[in-house]
Amino acid sequence: MSVKVRFAPSPTGRLHVGNARLALVNFLFARKQNGIFQLRLDDTDIERSTEDNARAIERDLAWFGLRHDEFARQSDRLDRYELAAERLRASGRLYPAYESAEELSLKRKAQLAGGKPPRYDRAALRLTDAERAQLEASGRKPHWRFRLDDAPREWDDLVHGPTRVAGSDLSDPVLLREDGRPLYTLSSLVDVLELGITHVIRGEDHLTNTAAQVQLFEALGGPVPVFAHLSLLTDASGGKLSKRAGALSLEALRDEQGIEPLALASLLARLGTADPIEPRTSLEAVIEGFDLSRFGRAAARFDDEDLVRINARILHALPYEAIAPRLGALGLSAVDRDFWNAVKPNLTRFDELATWWSVAQGPIAPVIEEAGFAVEAATALADEPFDADTWSRWTASLKSRTGRSGKALFRPLRLALTGREHGPELKVLLPLIGRDRALARLRGETA
Repeated sequence: MSVKVRFAPSPTGRLHVGNARLALVNFLFARKQNGIFQLRLDDTDIERSTEDNARAIERDLAWFGLRHDEFARQSDRLDRYELAAERLRASGRLYPAYESAEELSLKRKAQLAGGKPPRYDRAALRLTDAERAQLEASGRKPHWRFRLDDAPREWDDLVHGPTRVAGSDLSDPVLLREDGRPLYTLSSLVDVLELGITHVIRGEDHLTNTAAQVQLFEALGGPVPVFAHLSLLTDASGGKLSKRAGALSLEALRDEQGIEPLALASLLARLGTADPIEPRTSLEAVIEGFDLSRFGRAAARFDDEDLVRINARILHALPYEAIAPRLGALGLSAVDRDFWNAVKPNLTRFDELATWWSVAQGPIAPVIEEAGFAVEAATALADEPFDADTWSRWTASLKSRTGRSGKALFRPLRLALTGREHGPELKVLLPLIGRDRALARLRGETA
């Protein structure tokens, strides 16, 4: 079977980590199976869907490296949903119901108070033609429900394994709003059928709904796709991640926190599995290490600190060729291979490269704590050219001259040369600073 999956966000907001995980898993599964990855915008909620959000979703996915093979918009397919609804009406499976939202809420509360599951009581099916006509004459417009049968439906979920849900445990789902617009269940099912989706990989919050959707697939003529329901993400303490969706949007991770897309992919591709989370320096490597069968049913915990650590490890492993195309955007086109290799072990985010470029090229305000020692250091500094051994020869000479060692020797030199307590090794940074700047900084001059 040729594999085709879809990622189907609603353009009612920005993508966050939970969305990104589903998009990534669908993409990786398709690529591992030499299949097709489809992006479908579920934009039938016209009040909340915006073109700005739609563009942001495509931009975020492109940054993440998830290039889609096919694209669809539900707003372009409204006629297909109406045709499907007509087929269901003709078969007697789609029926009008007239309760208001308030009336349905009261019914649910009464059922829960009585210890019963909140299941629609099918009161609309007991209405006479005259009663329906009277309701419509009073201005009531019906929503339309799909009538389920009570027989259980079973499927072999790729994450949860054999799953069985009885139709008697479910409530007839609403497929059409009062204004005739389709709801998610109808439009999504029609798209899966007509656009040839073979595997539906989504969150486990849809697991119970699947039984009702299997019935709808059957009513519309099948085939039923293969399902996989991933555990939902929690935060590091086990709480709901959704409460932090704004802070964990892909836009914020990229633009505010400086997260590398490969760091996010390396983490999300393994969250929920027993496999170790390892930094990958290419999307091909993430694909190669992906295995859907490794995902378990336990909640997967997303920890910001893990992401930051992986981000740093990926930057430390990236070769110069991988970052060279990005230098112009930071105004750092002059950064060469030697400079990158010198400073990357100290980076936690890519834009910190600009900080160390300014340290090397200046001007900076040096910190001189001991003027006499700084003068001694300037006197002992060798002539250029500087090389990888200049630092060790210089500090050995200073140790011999002054008797200093350890922190007493190295800390004042670092403060004078960089203005900072910590940073890249000075044996690699000193040749990048150069003798003239080093001497000026040892004299306390901004250089």
